[in-house]
Amino acid sequence: MDVFLDFLIAKFNYWIYVILMMIGLFAMIAKNNLIKKLVGMCIFQTAIILFYVSIGVKEDARIPILTGHEVPHGGHYHTEDHERPYIDAKTVTNPIPHVLMLTAIVVGVSTLGMALAIAQKVHLHYDSLEEDEILAKLQLGNND
Repeated sequence: MDVFLDFLIAKFNYWIYVILMMIGLFAMIAKNNLIKKLVGMCIFQTAIILFYVSIGVKEDARIPILTGHEVPHGGHYHTEDHERPYIDAKTVTNPIPHVLMLTAIVVGVSTLGMALAIAQKVHLHYDSLEEDEILAKLQLGNND
């Protein structure tokens, strides 16, 4: 029992991400209101972004930027210097997941904006945001 509890506590943030993903997936699948589906999509996307950012985190690591301490002669390379400063990959964080998630945030915000604009047009045209009512009105329109 203690081993399971230790595992649960050690990976607590991942359990939170899984719970958030399931809440978002449930909202996208089970809800009939289009706005509730969009909120579920945002929750799902936030969980994925948090997951990827947490993957890129290393304990006691630093950012992968050369400072004056690693660069010989106060920041200038000379042509006779053949060795470049060595940065150990184990001591620095990987910036790629963080940069990709910044891009994902921008794409998510623009997707949400477009989806809200489309939902507004759907509401103006069908006078409802409920999926069942919209489908019923679409079927009535096709039978005429």
